[in-house]
Amino acid sequence: MVNEQEFLAGYDPRAYPAVAVTADVVALTIRDGELQVLLIQRAAPPFAGFWALPGGFVRPEEDIAAAARREFAEETGLGGEPLRRVHFEQLASYGTPERDPRMRIFSIAYLAFAPDLPEPSAGSDAGDAQWLPVTALSTRELAFDHRKIVEDGLERARSKLEYTPLATRFVGEEFTIADLREVYETVWGHALHAGNFHRKVLSVPGLVEGTGATTEHGGPRGGPRARLYRAGDARLLHPALLRPAREETVR
Repeated sequence: MVNEQEFLAGYDPRAYPAVAVTADVVALTIRDGELQVLLIQRAAPPFAGFWALPGGFVRPEEDIAAAARREFAEETGLGGEPLRRVHFEQLASYGTPERDPRMRIFSIAYLAFAPDLPEPSAGSDAGDAQWLPVTALSTRELAFDHRKIVEDGLERARSKLEYTPLATRFVGEEFTIADLREVYETVWGHALHAGNFHRKVLSVPGLVEGTGATTEHGGPRGGPRARLYRAGDARLLHPALLRPAREETVR
């Protein structure tokens, strides 16, 4: 059996094609009542002037997840404890041979999803950085295969709200069911039936729990005061709070 030293002694790096790895981040938040994605305008080729996800090459000494967090922190200014409060998970890998004109580059994409993310600050290699409503994505030319990555990130975020209590992070410590419904409507992209949503939320064990308190005032038309809730202790939702279209599919 050949040991490591014997293998390296006969190793010729020219016998293998050169490849590189990047980490890209689909950063999503709710701003001004809309689901928005963070985009960076590229200042250098390839795709100079195009918009792209925050990301970059993984350094030789760097873990891929650490590279993704570093790139996200550089564009948002979030680090330390605030960064740890962001929902951050690996999304998928992308390796189509022609995805980058420079060389064979594999990208490991991550999803970052949190409320109240700050105004971005473009790094030295970017011309601009902006939060863009996902409904306006068609107005931007995206570099590489980043449109596909954004679409995958949106689908993952929308699915997270079906199976986890992530939506409760986007409301206050105490909230009404209507407040929570607004988060779901914003992320899913369509209106929900108020009564059905209320019933479903209360049927999911551990999603919310009552505080015993109500709002100070009634609804805009003088209705009764709404009950206040707080996030429950569930980590996974069972039954899942499925989007209406998906709910029809599983029946």
